[in-house]
Amino acid sequence: MTTPQIGKLTTEPARQRSDLLAEPVDAALTRHPEIEAFVAEIDPALADTAEFCREYDVALEVSANCVVVAGKRGGEQRIAACMVLATMRADVNNVVRRRLDARKASFLPMDDAVAHTGMEYGGITPLGLPSDWPVLVDPAVAALPYAVIGSGVRRSKLAVPGEQLAAWPGAEIVDGLGRPVQ
Repeated sequence: MTTPQIGKLTTEPARQRSDLLAEPVDAALTRHPEIEAFVAEIDPALADTAEFCREYDVALEVSANCVVVAGKRGGEQRIAACMVLATMRADVNNVVRRRLDARKASFLPMDDAVAHTGMEYGGITPLGLPSDWPVLVDPAVAALPYAVIGSGVRRSKLAVPGEQLAAWPGAEIVDGLGRPVQ
């Protein structure tokens, strides 16, 4: 495995640094040794995307955010994770709502997202999410040589090939998922 150079990040194989991963992420990577994941330690105060990209010289176009969305139909809550580039926003009201077959969809409240994922807010990643959640991936994320994503904690980031994110169990590429930030 060749360690990728992304901005000022110093990456190393994620399986060698489980101390930089949330427990569900570490367990998921252990179950899926075929995934080429690298981790980089960062300042947790700079974990939010704009500050992170500016400080570590990582282009917004290679940084992907994972947002957790919930919708309801017939009293049943349906949850999905959405992976979109940092330059985009997930189309929650149209694309995600239809995919969840819900009347209305919205971002899962922070406390609920943290409780359901076992990850820190601002570090949530598709690797290690509950297995019954679909992971909706924008085609632009899937096309990246390496997508910089959360690690489940705010003190590090992962670099994972976009095609491997798109092939993650439960993942599906969804055209039109990401809309440019206005």
